[in-house]
Order: sequence, then C-alpha cells, then structure tokens
Amino acid sequence: MECKHFGECGSCKIYADGYEAQLDQKLKINQERFGAFYNSDIKIYRSPTQNYRSRAEFKIWHVEDEIHYAMNHLEHKGVVLIEECPQVSEHIQSIMPKLLDKIKEFGIGFKLFGADFLSSQNGEMVVSLLYHRKLDDEWKSLAQKIANELGIYIIGRSRKQKLVIGQDYITENLNINNEVYKFNYIENSFTQPNAKVNEQMIEWAISSLEDTDSDLLELYCGAGNFTIPFANRFNKVLATEISKSSINAAKSNMALNDVDNIEFVRMSVEEFVQALDGVREFRRMKDIDINDYSINTIFVDPPRSGMDLASCEFSARQDNIIYISCNPETLVRNLEVLCKTHKIVDMALFDQFPYTNHVEMGVKLKRV
Repeated sequence: MECKHFGECGSCKIYADGYEAQLDQKLKINQERFGAFYNSDIKIYRSPTQNYRSRAEFKIWHVEDEIHYAMNHLEHKGVVLIEECPQVSEHIQSIMPKLLDKIKEFGIGFKLFGADFLSSQNGEMVVSLLYHRKLDDEWKSLAQKIANELGIYIIGRSRKQKLVIGQDYITENLNINNEVYKFNYIENSFTQPNAKVNEQMIEWAISSLEDTDSDLLELYCGAGNFTIPFANRFNKVLATEISKSSINAAKSNMALNDVDNIEFVRMSVEEFVQALDGVREFRRMKDIDINDYSINTIFVDPPRSGMDLASCEFSARQDNIIYISCNPETLVRNLEVLCKTHKIVDMALFDQFPYTNHVEMGVKLKRV
C-alpha cells in the first residue's frame, strides 16, 4: 500500500518496507511472546494489502470556508488533513470526496466535526455525520437529498439526537467455506472492521472445532459473528453476551440466516457461571434446561481486557477451548491459567489491522 500520509497520519504506524515486512515483524513478536506456551508454527492469515477497512472514522476539519477529513498526527502534532486513505474499502474511498462536495453544496457543514463510515463488501453504506449543534427538519431534508444522490444512508448525530435517513444498518454477506451468511451491522455498534480477515478467522475457528455431534457453549458472543456459522456444526449452541443491543442483533441475525438451534442469553460471564453452578437463579435462564446440553467445547472471544480468573477457571472445565483474542497481552495472562490444565495444539495470527501494532490471535487448547 502506498499513501502520501505515511509518517504523519497516526492511523498507520508500521509502513517501512511494505506489508510483508510489517507482518513478519508481528509474527516474530508473537512467536517470542507465546514461546513459553507454544513452540510450533503459528498459522498466518493475511489481510488484503489495501482497501481492507469496511469501517472508518474521520475528523472533519474546518479551514476557512473549506472542510477536510483529518486524522491525529502520528507524533501527536495536531491533525493531518487527509486527501486519501488507501486503508478504507473502495466503496468508502469513492464516496469520501463526493460526500464532502455535497456537504458544502447543500450547506450542512456548520459545526460538523466527524464522519463515520460503515460499508458492506457489496457497497451498501451508512455514513454518520457528527455535529456540535441541534439538527432540524431543514437539515433532514437536505441530508435526504444527499443520501438519494449518493445512494447511501445518512445518520445525523448530535447530543441526545439521532436522525436516520433511510436506515441505520447495512447487510453484510460473509463467505465462509463457500457458504454465504448474512449479518445486519448496526451503526455505532461493534463490527469486525476487516471483512476478509473476519471470514478467515471464522473459517479457522470452524476448522478447530471437534466432536460436533455434541453441543457448543460460547461466551462473549456479540451479534453472533461466530455463533451463527458454528450453528450447523452442532446440535445446539448456548451463547451468552452482556450487551442487550448485541443480543437483539444476534437474534435478528439468527432469523436472517434461518438458524433455529441457538439459545442467546443476555448475561455476563460471571452471572452465567453462577447460574450453571446453582449459586443464583436468573429469570433469563428460566426457559433453558442446562441439563439438556452435552457440552465439551467452549468458544470465547473476550474484549481487550481478556477473561478474569473465574472465567478462565470456568472455561477450563471443558475439554476443548477455542479462544479468539484481540489483545495478545491479556491472552498471555489467560494462558498462564488455562495451560495448567490444557495444552495448546494450534495457534493462528490474524492480521486484522495492517500497518499497526495490533493483531488478533486464535488459540486451540485441549485438556491434557
């Protein structure tokens, strides 16, 4: 990837010698990081070298009568005015300059300070425009014209205000082992930013599953990104998530894919463990007979903070653990607990965020 803003824009931090060099650097760092637990080859799953981000957030910067996209400076020297961003998908890249022109043409740039883009691989797009002022019916009418002309959905956001032009979600199609799964991605909620790497993560996780004649337990299921492709590999899936909006999205996505063997439960991991162990009763579990499940595999995809000790110890009750981590540092901490009872039999590196220090890791553990 070539970009005129390398060395200034804070979005990319590792760019010398190109994509392969930054990937090799990440691999070496993580081979050393996990050497105490795993000495075999780490599988590498590459990203497209450019146009890989289907979600992007930009500042809107005002210079006299002109408006520009902007990002924080790499060395914290204010902002960098952005003329191009090869990171973002071709669909976002195409819309960006057209949107700025329309915002200026229709005069809706007053106190606009941000623009967030969410696109599917097919080009369906929601753009959220962020303001430091209350939006009125005139703004809505003008934004509707821009949305119609550009073929996008627009959301206007200001304090305690959300105006939706069209709809507030896109529908993404993920190709997993030659099967297509549909997901509604809602604006301002978590989605995987790199669709191609996301597809590879799901395929790796599926290939790691064993004994699929039984049932699966999943913690931190989000909107069902992994859960739904897992479902036809198991008799039943029991999945938990603390976020109400994510659970609602997961149930919607389950219906979208005609899946009916998943029970989504809105509970924290701590609450779920208490329910399974009979420490507390929860109305949210009243229709679920946990004794009807035959589980020996658990899948976890925790937030950056990783799992706490109780969650690790609970996960270690299962014979097979599949762990997707967005933070290798907390994964190391969790493996110090999990590897007391389990052995790592496979590890993968997913280059979800090229040209940065971040990677996602996949780990398969089996009881010793």
